Amino acid sequence: MKKTLGLITSLVLIVGLLAACGSTSKDEGGNKASTKLVVYTPNSEDIINTLIPMFEKQTGITVELVSAGTGELLKRLQSEKEKPYADVMFGGSHALFMSNEELFEPYVSPNDKNLLDGHHNEAGFMTSYISDASVLLVNTNLAGDIKIDSYEDLLNPQLKGKIATADPASSSSAFAQLTNMLKAKGGDYTSEQGWSYVGELIKNLDGKIASGSSAAHKSVADGEYVVALTYEDPAASYIKSGAPVKIVYPSEGAVFLDAVAGIVKGSKNEDNAMKFIDFIISQDAQDAFGLELTNRPLLKDAKLGSHMKPMNEIQVVEEDDDYVREHKSEIIERYTDLFTSLQN
Repeated sequence: MKKTLGLITSLVLIVGLLAACGSTSKDEGGNKASTKLVVYTPNSEDIINTLIPMFEKQTGITVELVSAGTGELLKRLQSEKEKPYADVMFGGSHALFMSNEELFEPYVSPNDKNLLDGHHNEAGFMTSYISDASVLLVNTNLAGDIKIDSYEDLLNPQLKGKIATADPASSSSAFAQLTNMLKAKGGDYTSEQGWSYVGELIKNLDGKIASGSSAAHKSVADGEYVVALTYEDPAASYIKSGAPVKIVYPSEGAVFLDAVAGIVKGSKNEDNAMKFIDFIISQDAQDAFGLELTNRPLLKDAKLGSHMKPMNEIQVVEEDDDYVREHKSEIIERYTDLFTSLQN
């Protein structure tokens, strides 16, 4: 009986030790350190399947992923605020993070200093890791000798009914295009010059609105429309795959909007969360964004594939994030009223 009890006790101890080894390691001080990280992310499978294994291999940390839409994940963070489950929110817009600052811990990565100007962690709690521009995607087979280098070129009568775009009221990329053209053509979001341009563009759409952002760029790649108002990530993926398209950065200027990440306030694995933030703006991760993926990296010396144009060759327009966030509903309402009034 004593031998049996001794054997059972030994087995329990062994199982306990194995379980401990599977979830912890030793830190520099010889103390037990967690090897777990819970990441909430709205990112694409391509980003997840490329970046997460790299991070796990480099650090020995095991990542538990919860994937969903940005809005859904933020609601979950709000509901879990008293007892957070996530350690990191990996993805989401600058505006959404600014509206939910209370959910995140202050942290500025030592790698932040190596980012391009205009993309540093000035708020103190959110780290930009990639950026996406409003661009024009042109089908080179259909465009022929039609010049498409700017927003102004979209008013060409030859393009009437041949421009693909989604509704700014329901598509974030279409809304980004709207604010981009208002700023680029009028200098701000209320000028009559900017809204006059939008009205002329609406007339040239000839009442045709795509069902969503993906339908807009896909219709150009498939040869149904000549040009789409879209964003850089999917446009670059068509270039990379060899489709008969080209990306045009409007000569009036393109707005780049960052995707950001942050450490969840009350994180149970804060040290690992810091390592993750450091990683996504490290040389290895940023090179992967620029070479393997179609997302624009923000590290100053990140490598770019031939499917991406260097930032110093692009005319950039700065978005007024605070104004757009505070007046989004007004901008959409004005656009909707203008669109409706021009459908006769």
